[in-house]
Amino acid sequence: MRFPARALLVAGLLAASLSPAAAQGYPSRPVHLIVPFAPGGFTDVVARILGQKLSLALGQQFIVENKAGAGSTIGTDFVAKAAPDGYTLVMVSSTHVISPWIYKSLPYDPMRSFTVVSKLVDSPYVLLVNPKVPARNVQEFIALAKAAPDTIHYASSGNGSSQHLMGGLFVAMTGAPLAHVPYKGSSGAASDLVAGVVESSFAGVPNALAQLPAGRLRALAVTTAKRAPQLPDVPTMQEAGVAGYEASVWLALLAPAGTPRDIVGKLNTEVTKVLNAPDTRKALHDAGVESTPSTPEAMSAYMAQEMARWGKVVKDAGIKLE
Repeated sequence: MRFPARALLVAGLLAASLSPAAAQGYPSRPVHLIVPFAPGGFTDVVARILGQKLSLALGQQFIVENKAGAGSTIGTDFVAKAAPDGYTLVMVSSTHVISPWIYKSLPYDPMRSFTVVSKLVDSPYVLLVNPKVPARNVQEFIALAKAAPDTIHYASSGNGSSQHLMGGLFVAMTGAPLAHVPYKGSSGAASDLVAGVVESSFAGVPNALAQLPAGRLRALAVTTAKRAPQLPDVPTMQEAGVAGYEASVWLALLAPAGTPRDIVGKLNTEVTKVLNAPDTRKALHDAGVESTPSTPEAMSAYMAQEMARWGKVVKDAGIKLE
């Protein structure tokens, strides 16, 4: 699936239909916040924090529903086909702009089928290994993998997921012959990593924070150019000797295409207030992510850039669905 960058940007910036009175009284009933991933993962944690805060701010329940499967495309498609009235929203991750390069076809257009509400958070991923792996740093891990090709596995939340891409980029840049093991969600991948069924994973900071203090896992590096505030002693991938490696995962809130502009505007205003509130920022920080709200226009442009960037990664790394 290929989309011209200019068309993507224009599509992302197209205004939803104008209806000045649409936001009056919105929301007047519960809002369904779809998480296209399994419970317990990175996206799910943020969704439940945001849903609780928006319920208090807007006086209606924001109900978090998990609709996992097919690399997040099942739940996302559900929202693409929902009524554009502001009562069905989806929280997408970087996977949203990776899917077009992984799947031969999608039942929706990642840009044109949605109206962007706001960017939500950013976070690095962490290269984690089970303690039985003798490598104490990234260079030892690479050497270990090269000494025994395809015997060290990295778990991900599924084919085409951000975790899959983080690992694929690592393999492409280091030549470490790791074997990919896709799961149906990040919680399953994390459980098997702790149990030693798989040796490594590129996991979200929340998963790392849950396991590192007890010594159940070991962190080798974070994927961003700067160290994670929650893991100050863990080096970046570049500090660990993988020059040029930089990647992060982000989350965004989307509505179906055609959602009235003033409803989108009201949601954006409230999401921004909630994410900038000190208690929310602390809750998100403690969960391993940093709040980074934006305007719909800025996030639309960023998504177009990210789609082009990850398309190149998929091509260069030769990543395909198993």
